[in-house]
Amino acid sequence: MPKLTEWAYPLAESLLAGSLPRRWKHCLGVAERARTIALVLAQDAELLEAAAVLHDIGYAPDLAKTGFHPLDGARYLRDVADADERLINLVAHHSCAWMEAEARGLREELEGEFPRESEPLNDALCYCDMNTTPDGTPTNPIDRINEITGRYGPDSLIGTFIRRAEPEILACTSRVLERVAAVKRQPM
Repeated sequence: MPKLTEWAYPLAESLLAGSLPRRWKHCLGVAERARTIALVLAQDAELLEAAAVLHDIGYAPDLAKTGFHPLDGARYLRDVADADERLINLVAHHSCAWMEAEARGLREELEGEFPRESEPLNDALCYCDMNTTPDGTPTNPIDRINEITGRYGPDSLIGTFIRRAEPEILACTSRVLERVAAVKRQPM
C-alpha cells in the first residue's frame, strides 16, 4: 500500500497544477511547512503533510460546487477519492473553516458531515497554511492575513472572515510553536 503522501501529491497536482498553478504552488509550500513541524506530530506527520498538499483542492473548477472550498474539497475526497477519513476532516476544517462556513450559512452542513480532528492536528494545518504565501514561500500569519484581506477586500465575506479568525489563527500558531519548542527541549 502506498504511503499517504505518495497518493496525495499526484492527486493534488492533477486537480490544481494545470488550472490553478499559483494555488498548486501554495499547496506545495504548505506541505513544505508541514515537514518542518513533523517532529511534533509523530505518527500523524504524514497525515498532516497529505492534508497540507490537498487542503485547497476545493478551488479546482471541477470540484467547486458550493463555492466554499473546504467543503467542496472534503466532499470530493470522501465521495470520489475514497480518502482517509481523518484526512478528509482536516481538509474540511482547515484554517478556521467553521467561521467562514458560518458566514456562508454552511456551518451546520460542514459540521454535520465532517467532525473536527484533534486540536494539535487542526492547529498544525492552520499554522502551515497561514505561514505560507499564495506563491508557496514562507511568511508569518500577520502578513498572510493582511495579504488575504488586501486580495479580497476588507468588506468582502473573506476579508471579514479572516479578520474575525485572526485571534484564533494567531493562537494556533502560538500553540504549534510552543509544541515545537517543547519537543526540542526534550533530551534525546
